Amino acid sequence: MSRFVDLPRYVCALGGAVATINALLGAVPILHAGAGCGGNIGNAFNGASGHLGSGYCGGMALPSSNVFEREIVFGGEERLTEQIETTLEIIDGDLFVVVSGCMVEIIGDDIRAVAGKFRRADRPVLAVETGGFKGNSYKGYDLVLKALFRDFVDESSVKDGKTVNLWGIVPAQDVFWKGNLRVLKSLLEKLGLKVNTFFGDGETLDGLKKAGSAALNIVVSNIYGIEAAELFREIHGVPYISVPFPIGHYATENFLRSVGNALNLETGVPDELIKEEKKTYFNYLERVIDLYNDMDLQRYAVVVGDANYAPALTRFLSDDLGWLPELAIITDLLDDGQKGRLALEFVGYHSGIEPRVAFDTDTSGVVNHVNKCRPENDGSGYYDGFNPGFIVGSSFEKDIAETLGMPLLTVSYPVSNRVVLDRSYAGYEGGLRLAEDILSILVSGR
Repeated sequence: MSRFVDLPRYVCALGGAVATINALLGAVPILHAGAGCGGNIGNAFNGASGHLGSGYCGGMALPSSNVFEREIVFGGEERLTEQIETTLEIIDGDLFVVVSGCMVEIIGDDIRAVAGKFRRADRPVLAVETGGFKGNSYKGYDLVLKALFRDFVDESSVKDGKTVNLWGIVPAQDVFWKGNLRVLKSLLEKLGLKVNTFFGDGETLDGLKKAGSAALNIVVSNIYGIEAAELFREIHGVPYISVPFPIGHYATENFLRSVGNALNLETGVPDELIKEEKKTYFNYLERVIDLYNDMDLQRYAVVVGDANYAPALTRFLSDDLGWLPELAIITDLLDDGQKGRLALEFVGYHSGIEPRVAFDTDTSGVVNHVNKCRPENDGSGYYDGFNPGFIVGSSFEKDIAETLGMPLLTVSYPVSNRVVLDRSYAGYEGGLRLAEDILSILVSGR
């Protein structure tokens, strides 16, 4: 028997698709869904993704067919046709993408056929079937990428050995997505590469359209965007590598060396960059050594997050910050194969620590996993009560953090207690920001 998920940390596939399209400069989503779907999606992301904001044609301004009973009974393709015509007439956009909700998929509306009537070279209209029952927002991200790679990206037999595409960081679902893309793009450019991130600052639809000429696709995840990378390789003949989301020195060095090896760059190229970035990174961290030692700021830690953040945060806390991350809880809906791949990311720490890893989609289950890591007090004067502790998670962990008396830094979606602009936790720069944020919380009461 299937079960519900208590306080899910994502929206449906339709929501993930809308957020992904909204993140593409010049792209406009057209919802073919029931009235209210667009508003619910907008509220979910605007309020829980660091107060993202609606942007152009987002939030309550999403073009939508808003189907009602009549369309459910007699079909909604005519209503969709009308909505596309109106949107093309009044909305300024370079690419329009029709996405579908649960109800219209259940009744069998053919959104691809309808969109096909409007495909023009100057303002193309694509369609992606994104019924919410197909999965969560991560699935919607993959579905949109696959549609873009199949129907929008030009095929090219000529590859540029210095051009790469980078994805795997999910817009809005990763609250810090734009800053993370900026930092990783900057690092790769220092290797002499031209980088398309599709969703970052300064990106254009023209760059996406020419993505087929890249020499390599870099997926900054072992879970998200893998299906899209497989399709890209099949259609455009571009190989890909998947690299864990990097935070801090050790993970970022692995990221840069993986890219260098895949592109057969001269060994000295990543070596020089790593040496330079490492010098700057530890020069800044040296400033907090006295504080760290004098106030004894080492902590036990619990990490709660998605398949990108949970492994990355746990490794950073262990290897870069010198903490004791006893427990990592991954909150995504994953199959056994995906869980196995992620489990491998929690071994081989430089510190020698082996954190306990749990997979649980229910927010209410977090406290149970934490309690399993806290041995009962046997009356000993040296009782180890998992204290002092720290939680790195989401806004859902506020109650448990207060109950256990642990400070909390919200990093993984949902994040409603922080306003996020260009902040990043990726790379060397992101590692410094993360250390800064964590240690600032610990000294904030002085």
